[in-house]
Order: sequence, then structure tokens, then C-alpha cells
Amino acid sequence: MDSAELKNRVRELRAQGSSPKQIARTLGVSPSAVAPLVREIAAEGGSTAREPVVVGCWVNVGWSVGLSVDPARGWVDENPSGPGGGLVSVLLARRHTWDKMTVCGYLADVYCLGVKNTIGPDVLDERELRVFRDYYFGEYPGWQEAPIELARDIVFGSADYAQTLGFEPHEDFPPVSDLLGKWEGDSAITFGRDGRPFFVAGPNDDPGKVIRILQRKLDPSEFDYITPEYPAS
Repeated sequence: MDSAELKNRVRELRAQGSSPKQIARTLGVSPSAVAPLVREIAAEGGSTAREPVVVGCWVNVGWSVGLSVDPARGWVDENPSGPGGGLVSVLLARRHTWDKMTVCGYLADVYCLGVKNTIGPDVLDERELRVFRDYYFGEYPGWQEAPIELARDIVFGSADYAQTLGFEPHEDFPPVSDLLGKWEGDSAITFGRDGRPFFVAGPNDDPGKVIRILQRKLDPSEFDYITPEYPAS
């Protein structure tokens, strides 16, 4: 199919709630071919397009551990001294149809790497959303309702912070970032653990590569890390 036909098919499938990955599989093309078309279609709506209503927004408790947050925002963490910290999950649901919601999840490394992964968007009913929400936050002590402004600051803010260190958000993030709404920048959150980059290697990370990138931006005394290959700094 030519480029115009591909874009029209992407538009149709996106309107049905399909994620960029699902669209790519359906059309038999690569995700890298779909992502820019999804962004173009989202931009075509412009300011006249009505943003789907937010029907739910949640974040794991303990999201603020190690972070500094502008108290003027009034954002509350129901477990601010809880275990862990550094990895924050955000779940957002917007109205799709009267009985369905478009749901997307974002995983942010707020200490170093920024947006590490996304899930969705998927179209779910209320029962499916409740089940998925329990699963999505299953690795945390719990979850709490959050204003959409907090979700934006966590996700977009951590992505901006990571970019200053040399890290780009996960490739799946740009096509689904529009669900969070417009980002004005200047986050009310100070990222990094206590203001310092702190890398904790996950199962899918390349520790050596991450540390080399940090070393190009910072003096070794300006960041901390814990990896299987390197001793804690």
C-alpha cells in the first residue's frame, strides 16, 4: 500500500483504540513506520479536537521517595517513607466510548533513565480496568489516585531529566505520550535520588553502557550506581 493508504489505515485502527504495536502487527509493517504516522494523526486534531475525558489516573504509593516536590502543588504521597523508590508506575484511563476506556501505563525511572516502558493503550471496560490495575501495581505496596498534572510531571519530567544525562525515552513512549495531554515543561519535581543521578541496573539494562553515558556527562563523583558488574558507588 502507498503512504496515503497506510496513513488512512493507521488512522482507522487508532480510532478503534489499537496501540502502535498492534497496528504494526495488523498491517504487517514495522513499529518504526507506524510511530511517526500516529504522531502526525494526533497533531492533525490540533487545538479544536476535544481531549477525551480523564476517568481515572493512578500512581504507586511511595512515588515521591528520594524526590523533592514543590509543596505548593499539594501532591500527596500516601506512603512517602515506603521501601524502594526510583521506579514509578503511572496508569491513565480516558473515556473511549460510554462503556469503554482507553488505558495506558507508563514506567518511569525517576532517578536516572526516564521513561523505561509503556503498556497499551488498550480499550477496557470498568471490570477489566479494575483487574488490570491490581495486576499493574502488583509489585508495589499499593496504588493511589493522582491528578493528571502529577502524572505529567512524573512521566514527562523524568524523560526531560534523563535527556539531560544522555538518555532517550523508550521508543514506545512518543506515540502514546499524547494521552497524558500537553506538557508545558518546568516540572515541580526535582529528579534523581536526593537530587543526584542514581542508576540501579534492571534486568533489561546494559550497565556498562549506562555508566559510560553518565561518565560522558558527569564527573564520577556526581552520580551513584548499583549494578551486578560494578560495586556500589
